Amino acid sequence: MALETESVSRDKLSLADTEIDWARLDKTRFHIIGAVLFTVQQALIHPTAVVKTRMQVADYRLAHMPGMVVFKDILRNDGIPGVFRGFGTSAIGSLPGRVLALTSLEMSKDMMLKYTQGLNMPETTRIGVANGVAGMFSNLISSLYIVPLEVICQRLIVQGLPGATFYTDPFDVARKVIKAEGFRGLYRGFGLTALTNSPAVALWWGAYGAAQRIIWRSLGYRDDSEKKPSHMEMMAVQATAGMVAGACSSVITTPIDTVKTRLQVIDDYGVARPSVLRTTKILLKEDGWWGFYRGFGPRFLNMSLYGTTMIVTYELIKRLSVKHI
Repeated sequence: MALETESVSRDKLSLADTEIDWARLDKTRFHIIGAVLFTVQQALIHPTAVVKTRMQVADYRLAHMPGMVVFKDILRNDGIPGVFRGFGTSAIGSLPGRVLALTSLEMSKDMMLKYTQGLNMPETTRIGVANGVAGMFSNLISSLYIVPLEVICQRLIVQGLPGATFYTDPFDVARKVIKAEGFRGLYRGFGLTALTNSPAVALWWGAYGAAQRIIWRSLGYRDDSEKKPSHMEMMAVQATAGMVAGACSSVITTPIDTVKTRLQVIDDYGVARPSVLRTTKILLKEDGWWGFYRGFGPRFLNMSLYGTTMIVTYELIKRLSVKHI
């Protein structure tokens, strides 16, 4: 009987284990495991990002094709390497940025949870606010590193399209951009990213934290309850909350992402340096308001898959990195 009880306790987790804070983590293990698992997760969804980027930057014909047709077209012309174009640069280059993002996310979330502990607000709201503020702060910090990397990767992805500049490797991209525009060129779209993505990321993390809490409560789980979720239940709830948050985020942020992608990639706008206003006007002229939702299908799929796989991976990393006392 004692053995049966011990077995059940190993398979079940307390609700507190769904919200592992920064102090409980082995930081070295957290970053090493995170680097490996997030690279695998990134590889799974990278083809959707390639299709989305091509559709946002390409001419009218390609932009209005279904995402699957564009995917098949890339496979036919470039093979498997085509749908993974820019992945190596993105995967290796994003490692330092990921450490920066995860550290700032967890530390700021921990601080917000402590700061709001004495406030008179529902627990679901408190967790949602803490997650949201932490997500926004993490995005602002990591954008300093991620935006130049994104500019380089986007330019590698669109190679082969009419008007696209040819580059031999990521370093060649950086050299040519810096030669033409200085270091400022590597930060094309930074202001748009910081001012718009930060609230969107805050919304994502806030929605995820609140949704997860609501789902647990609707299933009858409480912090002080003897009822404990299994590993599979935990993953299912976190995946559902992440998928909903990702899908909602794609609807809100696709127009901004389209303008940002074109701003970072397209150079043939004439003598004037590309700007948000100039890029927006040209997109409106080319395609009307619908143009802002170019690549929406692949982006919706990308964000939904990203939301699900990222959060399951993220929460798994945290559970694997808990300090053993």
